[in-house]
Parts: sequence; C-alpha cells; structure tokens
Amino acid sequence: MAINIDSLSPAELQALIKSAEAQMESARKNHVKEVRAKIDSILAGAGLTIGEVYPTRGGKSAKGPKTAVAPKYRNPDNASQTWSGRGKRPLWFNEALKKKGVTAESLLIASAPAKATPAKKTALVKKAAKSTPAKKAAKK
Repeated sequence: MAINIDSLSPAELQALIKSAEAQMESARKNHVKEVRAKIDSILAGAGLTIGEVYPTRGGKSAKGPKTAVAPKYRNPDNASQTWSGRGKRPLWFNEALKKKGVTAESLLIASAPAKATPAKKTALVKKAAKSTPAKKAAKK
C-alpha cells in the first residue's frame, strides 16, 4: 500500500510521521529482543555468562557507583569540613591557605598519608641553595 504524501495535509503528514516513528520504535525493540535471545542461547550452549565473555575493567562496570574517597584535608576552623584532595579546591581550603603560616601540609588529617618528595628534587633544591646570585657574580 503506497501512500501519496503529496496529497496529504500538514496535520495528516504529522500524524503519519508519529505513526512511522512508533512503528520504528516497536520494530527496534523486537530486533533487540531477537538478538538477545540468540546471544543467550549461544552463551547457554557454551556454558558461559556474558560477564565471562565480556569482563568489565577492574571488576566494576564503567557506570557503576562511585566509591567514596577518604578525606585528606580538614578545615581547622570547622572540623566537619573535609576535602579528599580531588577535584576543585573548596573555598575554606583556599581561604585557609591565605593565612600566614598555613600550608596544605598543615591542613592534612593526621591519618592521611603525606606525599614524599622525590630524592632528585631535594638534591636539586640543595644544589640551587648553594649557588646563590652573589656567588655567581663572584665567579664572573
């Protein structure tokens, strides 16, 4: 049954489009069901599960729930405010760093592990400290 769309009114065309979209969605769902049934029968015949055939990374699905990260920093003015060190810095953290004598290390929670500085960096800092601008000028 061919439909002559040239003779249809805008309202009839809109109804035809909606009907075609509904039919397309129904056909898509049926196609997905058929493919799933085929896959399930193949897996059952082989004695496997979909998880064995397509394992997820790290045993977690990509869209799985995010795990909470232990807090690393605590606000000295309000102990209920903490930050894991990930993402954007909270306002209280930035404000605390503006205070004299406050460093990120001083805001660390006692049980949070501190980053160790690499040996090469400390050696470079010591070397730079030995060669001051006055010594460089004296060498010239």
